[in-house]
Amino acid sequence: MLKTSQPKASPEQVAQWWATFHKNKCEDARNRLLEHYLPIVRYAAERIRTKLPDEVDVDDLVSSGIFGLMDAVNAFDPARGVKFETYCAARIRGAILDELRSLDWVPRLVRSRAHKLNDAVASLESSLGRKPNEKELAQEMKLPMDEFRRLQQDAKAVGLVSLSRKWFETDSHKDVREIDVLEDKRSDDPLRVANRKDIKDLVTRGLNRAERLIILLYYFEEMTMKEIGETLDLSESRVSQMHSAVLARLRNQLERRQKELQTV
Repeated sequence: MLKTSQPKASPEQVAQWWATFHKNKCEDARNRLLEHYLPIVRYAAERIRTKLPDEVDVDDLVSSGIFGLMDAVNAFDPARGVKFETYCAARIRGAILDELRSLDWVPRLVRSRAHKLNDAVASLESSLGRKPNEKELAQEMKLPMDEFRRLQQDAKAVGLVSLSRKWFETDSHKDVREIDVLEDKRSDDPLRVANRKDIKDLVTRGLNRAERLIILLYYFEEMTMKEIGETLDLSESRVSQMHSAVLARLRNQLERRQKELQTV
């Protein structure tokens, strides 16, 4: 049975639990690790809960997240050079989203309209070279502002439940933009700094200097293609071409990474 609270373990204690668990798969060491990292599950569940209907119980989300934590502890390989907090956060979130998808509580009409909103965002980003504002999106979709804002709220739930599938399986521009979901701008949670650094390292690995700067400036500094071109002394069209090529390579890397995780 997992405890919901326990004295904070020292880094040395945690390292010892990991060493013991990896050496002989000690059940006691495994349980201590689960107890130690349980607050990450609670945090993830509470964050997801804020975007869901009132009838969804946070304790149910925690229960689903614990299965993700258990899988993460069993599969974690320190030799890969990834912090466990970063590794398990993705698994925990994925387990919770998998459970939500299995419930399929999002109405089909809402899901369809949310996809249309994503298409409108992608279309305007391509034509404007920047993120569109609410007024531009409402005009693009031919919706009054009050109806558009309701659609935005519904789309948050749809995007939440579909995040992990799109991250790996699709190849469009907007799907790679789901990276933005992992960059939480609204609060300084304990995982944000580590996640941001790991994401930067992942998405820029193997890129040359210009490609790396394009990705960092566009996704992390939120500069437009035109602004990036002026910074790097490149034409806007050249920046766009390089950006598209990098996204295609990133998609292939993510697909390979998913296959590696599935074989663990």
